[in-house]
Amino acid sequence: MNEIAQPTHVMATYAEYAENRRKERSQALITEEPLSIRVAGSPYSVVMRTPGDENAHVAGFCLAEGLVDHPEDIVTISFCTEDQTNVATLTLTEERRIQAAGLLERKGFVSQTSCGICGKEVIEDIARVLVPVKAATVFPVSRIMAGVEQLPDYQPLYRKSRSSHAAVIFNHSMEPMAAAEDVGRHNALDKAIGKVFMLNQMKNACLAIMSSRLSYELVQKAGRAGLEMLVGISRPTALAVDLARSVNMTLACAKDGRLMVFCGDHRIGHAESLEFPAENPK
Repeated sequence: MNEIAQPTHVMATYAEYAENRRKERSQALITEEPLSIRVAGSPYSVVMRTPGDENAHVAGFCLAEGLVDHPEDIVTISFCTEDQTNVATLTLTEERRIQAAGLLERKGFVSQTSCGICGKEVIEDIARVLVPVKAATVFPVSRIMAGVEQLPDYQPLYRKSRSSHAAVIFNHSMEPMAAAEDVGRHNALDKAIGKVFMLNQMKNACLAIMSSRLSYELVQKAGRAGLEMLVGISRPTALAVDLARSVNMTLACAKDGRLMVFCGDHRIGHAESLEFPAENPK
């Protein structure tokens, strides 16, 4: 399971025009490359991602797809960069390969944005691999907002490139368990979840905070990981709220000092009395 380090960013020069002046400047640009994921000996999917954390990425991705439920379902994960192929291969146990045969034959599950299907069909499709998440945790608002304020601490690549997304997984005590960055928000969540999953610690994970909006694919990934709450810094999509509500997940947006809970309000600690300014629709 050894991984080969690849650059997450490259330096580039650009011309800046401001105040009737032209200046030569340099900027780190985030790397974006394809990763071919093979499962059980056959091609399954190709994702565009920032190099790094390939084993965790593949593990988290396959958990979200319903291909694995436990780390023990995985025999090996290997990653090859020879001839710039960027191929990751996951081998399942024989028992799990038989259980996941239907998903393997289908390939490219609805964790990838699809065309030609309606929102209701998406939710019905995803429901095949999701079960309602437990409601065991009450989250004080102050602890959630403190977690959001910590997010920049886990974004070194963003500080260089200004173009990456981050995901941080927290336990029931709101202690960080894993973090990841990537050019794609869904990849960042797969990587962070995958790190916890491969350590067999998903039972202790309960919340993810992300530096992005929340779409239905992210709810699917969080739901497959059993996370009770997903927080973003931009408003969620309507389909994300519908899916989160259907699996008993709390979905929220933290912005400008306020926490907006779109579903699953029963997990929020109301003992804290907070006064928020009127909502700005912009």
